[in-house]
Amino acid sequence: MKKLLPFLFITCLFFMAFQCEDDNISTQESEQKALNASKKAIEDLAATSICNDTYECHFIALGSKPCGGPWGYVVYSTSIDTEKLEKMVETHNKKETDYNKKWGVASDCMFVMPPTSVNCENNNCIAVY
Repeated sequence: MKKLLPFLFITCLFFMAFQCEDDNISTQESEQKALNASKKAIEDLAATSICNDTYECHFIALGSKPCGGPWGYVVYSTSIDTEKLEKMVETHNKKETDYNKKWGVASDCMFVMPPTSVNCENNNCIAVY
C-alpha cells in the first residue's frame, strides 16, 4: 500500500494539470464568435453617431481579409468618441489578422474599394461609392 500511494498522488496531479489546460484552449468557433461580437460593437457604436453642421462624417476600414485589405468600411460621425471607435477597430483588425493566420482562413482576394465620399443625409452619414 505504501508504494501505491505516491503513484496515485502523481497520477492525480497529472490529470489535474491537463484538466486545467483544457479550460484555456480556444477554438476556431469561439474566436469567430468573439470577432463577430467585436464587429457588432463597432457597428453599434458607429450607428449611434449623427451628423449636422457641427459633426463631420468619416469612414474607417473594418476587418482583415486573409489576402489583405479590409472586408468593408464603417461610416460614422464625430458626434461619437472617435478615439474609442478607432481603438476598437484597430484591435478588431489585429485580432482578425491573427485569427486568419492561426486558422489558415481563405477568402476571395477582391479589393474592397473605400467610399469616394461620405455625405450627411437626414442626420445620418451615408457612404457614396
